[in-house]
This record gives sequence, structure tokens and C-alpha cells, in this order.
Amino acid sequence: MVTLRKQYLVSRPVYSEDMTYTPDLKSFNAVLSLLPIIGWLKIYRVREWLLGDVVSGISTGMVAIMQGLAFSLMASLPPSYGLYTAFFPMLTYFFLGTSRHISVGAFPVLSLMVGVVVTRLVPQNGPPANITGFEGLSPDQQRVLVASSMTFLMGIFQLAMGVLQVGFVVKYLSDTLVSGFTTAAAVHILVSQLKFVLGLEVPGISGPLSIIRTLEMIFVQITSTNICDLVMSIVIMLVVFIMKELNDRFKAKLPVPIPIEFIVTVIACGLSYGFKFNEKFGVQIVGEMVKGYEPPMAPSLEVFQESAVEAFPAAIVGFAVAFSVAKVYSIKHDYIIDGNQELIAFGVSNIFGASFKSFAASTALSRTAVQESSGGKTQVAGLISALMAMIVTTALGFLLEPLPRSVLGALVIVNLKGMLMQFREIVYLWRKDKPDCVVWVVTCLSACLLGLDLGLAVGLGIELITVIFRTQFPRCSTLANIQGTDLYRDRKDYLHIFEPIGVKIFKIPSPIFFANIDFFKEKLIEVGFNPLRVLRKRNKAIRKIKKLLQKGSDDITEEMDQLFNKNNLPSRINWNAELPVDINVPRVDLHSLILDFSAVSFLDISAMKGLKMVIKEFIRADVDVYIVSCDEYVLEKMHNCMFFDMEILTSMIFPTIHDTMLHVLERNDGKIKTGDLNSQYIPSVHTVG
Repeated sequence: MVTLRKQYLVSRPVYSEDMTYTPDLKSFNAVLSLLPIIGWLKIYRVREWLLGDVVSGISTGMVAIMQGLAFSLMASLPPSYGLYTAFFPMLTYFFLGTSRHISVGAFPVLSLMVGVVVTRLVPQNGPPANITGFEGLSPDQQRVLVASSMTFLMGIFQLAMGVLQVGFVVKYLSDTLVSGFTTAAAVHILVSQLKFVLGLEVPGISGPLSIIRTLEMIFVQITSTNICDLVMSIVIMLVVFIMKELNDRFKAKLPVPIPIEFIVTVIACGLSYGFKFNEKFGVQIVGEMVKGYEPPMAPSLEVFQESAVEAFPAAIVGFAVAFSVAKVYSIKHDYIIDGNQELIAFGVSNIFGASFKSFAASTALSRTAVQESSGGKTQVAGLISALMAMIVTTALGFLLEPLPRSVLGALVIVNLKGMLMQFREIVYLWRKDKPDCVVWVVTCLSACLLGLDLGLAVGLGIELITVIFRTQFPRCSTLANIQGTDLYRDRKDYLHIFEPIGVKIFKIPSPIFFANIDFFKEKLIEVGFNPLRVLRKRNKAIRKIKKLLQKGSDDITEEMDQLFNKNNLPSRINWNAELPVDINVPRVDLHSLILDFSAVSFLDISAMKGLKMVIKEFIRADVDVYIVSCDEYVLEKMHNCMFFDMEILTSMIFPTIHDTMLHVLERNDGKIKTGDLNSQYIPSVHTVG
């Protein structure tokens, strides 16, 4: 306990809740702005912000183009459709989004989740699923239909959650769970890109244990590795990794990050075209790029039915990641983001994009970091990056046709560094919080082995179990007074403390509800005694004493005889006094029990009945029970549920532990040693310099 130089002395009467209880209910009105662009556009500083937004938009656009091409391979789609995802979703987010800094577009985890559905419905080897909309379409067109339909459904889920104001559901995905899940996704992505890096023909596999079956097929063909693809991939990964490290190290000195991904892509395209890698070395290239944009396409209802199970977790994950990244930059730049409006923005963006054959959009941390660090102030930068993708799609796409697919695979793998480095969290979590560590490990392993959708469900289940475990079995404590102060802390943590004889202060640091009320009772008995057992013993003793009185036994002293009136009805008995030889009653030294409710956020009806019962048992065992620091809404519920009666009085409620302790000292009329208890906190505050 650190002693600060300032001291204060509070002098006021001892309060009980009878004097302070005044219910005060407040109502809050939430206003939903459907066009957040109006808010920041009114304050846009053209001279100060426009240049930064233009430079940032160009830098981000180069990264978005490369990532769009690369991430489309994870979605099992032709690369040109990744450029669609870099363009269409950004157009609607520009008007509807509340974040000024995130870069909307392809995200590797979502791309992989889309790819799982695409591979399942349109396998590389084998006939496609029996879906009417597939008639007359080529395999690539079927894959595009599946990806866009799943994205459309994902957008519907997000839009519905936003309209229904249920953006809070993302809060059930803890940072630990998201970390374990994204790490597993990084492992899946790494394995899925090995076939491009090695130049192997490996069909896409979906379902549980798909990662193991894919690795098995890769190792079976490992002797057929294309050396040109492998060497080119290794060189590109090393160069990009080193340059990214240099960008991070010298980011304060660089006006904008070096667009190394764009640079190596241009070089690889030139070398591939000049030396004819495709013809001479059998290198797989991007091939023909779709020029321009295709007309809107209606989604397939049959694909909706087939992909609903995967689309919902994808909607949650996409929003959770984007919202987490947006929150970081909103705090850094001091503006507010709205979770429900973000759901609406991403829902509309995915619906709009899917209509034009783009696939699932969210944000990528690396791309957003480029947009923010290169001077982006608003989504004008995002709009410019989308326009760059449009220019490539409509006019410059043919320049990317000789690009080796192994280059895209290498770029994907090198961008996984941040997610794969999350494995280091296992050691930290094990040391600091073992239940969180269990959530991380189980989520990661489940997502790796069972697939991302089932893995997320398992991780969420484990997380809820740990929450139940923490609330059902909280760490209760017995408090004591720190000498010379009005502070009360866990007696196990301090050496110099004061505990008045016969007084116990019990704290439960969680809500009290039907699942933990029995645990609460057990811990209360450990701190004090079992009142029910004591009451039974006393009743049994009373019956024996009555019989001895009727017999006129010599064991009944004059003092004992005076404890009963003429009608043989017992009055208050000092059970710690000397009793007849054959009468044994447990000795009870506790006379005051203080329950610290400062951490009790709610009581349900079942818990309230159990609490009322145990308090009455202690009161009937001649123990004064007090409740302190009770939340006003919990107190209001107690009043509404008729918690108080002739035995449990409102005068037992006190605002602080110290008020209660001073009341206990006064009530017991000096029977407790008070030399170490500071009782001078009796509403004026005097500051001593």
C-alpha cells in the first residue's frame, strides 16, 4: 500500500441505507445516423487533409490490388474477382461506415471461409453440387456464383443484426478467442498456399481434418515440386519480409511505407513475361483477366441453403475483426464509432458487392496500417484506393496476366507473420490466466482440425463455460481493516491489519444467481459457522433444559432458571455461558457478519430466496447481519421482491464497510478492542498539505 503525500480527513455521521436510499432511474435515447459521412464531411479540412488522403489512397490501393489478387486464390476464385472486392464494398462503406481509417476489402480469414464453401459445392475433381443455378455455367462461373451468393447471405445477416441493434453479440468473442481462431485460420491459409509455392496440383479439400488430408497430398507429390516456383517464392518472401521490417523500423523517417509488394509484383510480371516462365518452366500464371465489370447477378437461393451454416460465423468474424481494428484507430484519433452502424455498413457493402460478383469483405490489419500511417485522415483515402482497383480492372488488368501464382502465394504467406506470431501468447496466457489459455488452445486446435466454422463454435462454447466457471465459483475473500485507515482489503494480502473479535467481513466478487447461491452459502459457512446446525443443537438443548427444569434437577443453576419465564418459553440465551454437563452446544464467537456487495451486479429471484433464508438463519443464531455497498438497482430489486420483512430490516443496509464497522462498535458498547481502528471518519473533507 503506497502512502501519498496528500491526506484527507472525512467527518460525517454514520449512515445506513435507510437515510440514503433514493431510487433514481435514468433513460437514454440512442440516435442512429444512417449517413455518417455527413458528420466528418462537414469538418473536412481540404488544405490539411486532402494531400494526405490522396497519397494514402494511392499507397493503400497498390496493397489492396495485390492482396485482392492473392486472397482470391484462397477463395478458390479467378484472381480478377479479388479486384472486384477491392472496389465495390468500399463504395458503400464510404457513405455508411463510421470508421475513417479502416481499409475495406478482402480479408484472408473470410476468403478462406468462402473458399471452403466453394470447394465443397464445386470441387476441383468431381461433379458440382446439384444446384439448378449451375446449369450452363463453367466451373469458374459456378465458383463465382457460390462465393457471391454466400457473401450476399453474409451481408443479410450483418444488415439484420445492425437493424435489430444486436451489435453487442460481437462482445462474446473475446480477444483470446479471436486470437486463437485467427491463428488457426493462418495455419489453414499457410497450408492452402503451399500448393502454389511448390507448383503442385492439389485439389481443394473441405470438412473436418481437411488440413491433414491436404498436407498428406502435398507430401505425396513433393518430388514433383516446380523448382522455379519454389526459388521465386523463397526469394520474394525474404525480400518482402526484410523490407516490411525496414518499413516498421524507419516508419518515423519514411513519408510513406515502401510498397514492396507492388514492386516485387511488377518485377515478377516482367520477368515472367520476358523469360516465358509459363512455357519454359511450367509455372502457373494468373492468366486471362476479366476486363471491365459484369452486370449485376442475382444470388442463388439454393446456395443460401447450402452455405447458411458457414455464412453466419463468417458474418460475425468479419464484423468482429473490422470493429476491433476500427476501435483501435478511433481511440488513437479521438472519434466515436458505432457498432450497430458498422454492421449496417458492412451488411450493405457485402450485399452490394455480391451483386457485382465480389466476395466477402472486411478489413486487413496490414492494409489499414498502410492507410493510416501514410497520412490517411478520412475514407477519401479508401475511395481513392478503390478507384485504383477500378483503373486496373478496366484498363491495366492485362499487365497482370503473366504474374506467376506462386508470387501471390508467397505474398499471402509473408503477410501471415502477424497472425502466426500469436502463438507466443500461449506462454503469456498460461502464466497470467490459465482459463484464457485453455480457451485459446482449444479454439485454435478445434479450428485447425474441425474447420473454421466448427472451431469457432467449439471455442465460443469453451469461452462460455469458463465464464460460467468464473461466476459460479468466484474467489471469495475475508476482509480486514488496514490499520489507521478506513480501507478494507483481503486479509491474506496484508500483514498489519485489524480484525475486531466477533466480526467477519465477507466479500463475493460476482453476481449472485441460481447457479452459485449454494457456493455462496458454503463459503459463508466456512467464514462463520453453519447456522442451521447450531440452531438445531440449541433447540435440542432447550428441550433438554425444559425437561431438567420440570424434574427440578440440581444441574440447573439459578442463572439458568432465570432464562425461562413461567410459561417455560425461552427468551434470549447466552449460549456461551456454562451449561449443564450433558448439554453440548457449539460455541459461537461471531456476533456481526458484514456482507460486502460492492461487486454484486445483480441478484435473481432464486438467489434472493436463498440469501434471505441464510440471513434469517444467522439472525436467529443471534448474529447481526449487514449488507454494504449494495448497487442501487440490486437494492431496488430487493424492495420490489419483498426481501425485507420483520426480521430482515432495511436498517441492515449500509453504504460503506467503515460505516458498518463503526455502527458495530457502537452497538456492542465497547466490547471490541478499537485501538487500531480509525474511527475519526465521521460531509466535510479537510485536506492536509
